[in-house]
Amino acid sequence: MTRIRIAPSILSADFGRLAEEVAMLEAAGADSIHVDVMDGRFVPNLTFGAKVIETLRRRTSLPLDVHLMVVEPERYFDDFAAAGASGLTIHAEVSPHLQRQLTRIRELGCLAGVALNPSTPLNVVEDVLECLDLLLVMSVNPGFGGQSFISQSIARISRARRMLDGARSAAALEVDGGINRDTIAECWEAGADTFVAGNAIFSAPDPRAEVGALRAQCARRV
Repeated sequence: MTRIRIAPSILSADFGRLAEEVAMLEAAGADSIHVDVMDGRFVPNLTFGAKVIETLRRRTSLPLDVHLMVVEPERYFDDFAAAGASGLTIHAEVSPHLQRQLTRIRELGCLAGVALNPSTPLNVVEDVLECLDLLLVMSVNPGFGGQSFISQSIARISRARRMLDGARSAAALEVDGGINRDTIAECWEAGADTFVAGNAIFSAPDPRAEVGALRAQCARRV
């Protein structure tokens, strides 16, 4: 059976209590920590740099799933890999040399991922599937946490799963945006296996229990 992976996004964490938040996620059984890097250009927000990744790496052995919502992402590869990123996911919309960029990410010892905005055709990654360790289907337009899930994303996830399976790709199929107890199971049934959740976890009455609750929503559909 495909493993259900939960990747909490620290975009919604309390950075005044970062060490405690990371320890809570570990205790909750999170599979990785999702780190949203925004540059204020590709998306209208500004977030973390290499220093935050370094801090996280000192605090946890969990994989750090770094999502680069930036223009010219290749400028950050070396620094973020050195800081402790486990995987680097770049947006196809700002990566005209996608094969070269994914190859470089792997050369640095990181998993290579591609993210697609809701209006970006899935076929832009068809010719780089052999370089891909993760395909991230955005189910909101990126830039801010706490947005509502775009319902048309379910059909995109299904098409993405068929594309990966047709190519016999072992890449993870990740979904990011509006993931909560009401949306995660349908994404799982559509073929996703990795789920980014920020607001749903950190705003829950019991964030530690919420990680397991999200996983359980999928497990009930197996």
